[in-house]
Amino acid sequence: MAEALHPSIDNGVKPGSPSFAGGTLVCKCAADPVKVRIEGNVAYDHACGCTKCWKPAGAMFSVVAVVPRDKLRVVEHAEKLAIVNRDAPIQRYACKGCGVHMYGRIENTKHPFYGFDFVHPELFQESGWAPPEFAAFVSSVIESGVKPERMPGVRSRLKELRLEPYDCLSPGLMDAIAAHTAKQAGVLS
Repeated sequence: MAEALHPSIDNGVKPGSPSFAGGTLVCKCAADPVKVRIEGNVAYDHACGCTKCWKPAGAMFSVVAVVPRDKLRVVEHAEKLAIVNRDAPIQRYACKGCGVHMYGRIENTKHPFYGFDFVHPELFQESGWAPPEFAAFVSSVIESGVKPERMPGVRSRLKELRLEPYDCLSPGLMDAIAAHTAKQAGVLS
């Protein structure tokens, strides 16, 4: 039996639409939901095993992507948003009603991902966003209660879905972090 990872990928990763131009993320509140408008498509969409990202009930992984900070704006019910943990590098704005994380923002201008906001694409009202490309922080699902002996099956299922499993970020993102750090240290220009 295949491991259940996340409702949006369990039946296969759906291809995105080249014409996807953005849309509206909506929280799970039945009345007065928070709505966040995204201009353009998402990037670096991936399954994330960390214990900080919001996951739908019963999901082992979250699905998270980034958008440029200036392409995200809260359009309805901003008053319902609160930061989950002010001490975390990513300030995750969650709906006080349903608990869904609507976006995560990095305020530290020296952070390698400053300028990008993190979103959960399955919250789009519209379909066609860029699909997940890899899985990050796979071993971290153990920290949320997944038994270590299940991990070979988890990694196998991710590979079946063509989501290469990493216990960090993808090589391209790790290279971007290292390049940012090297530039900050004056090693690269």
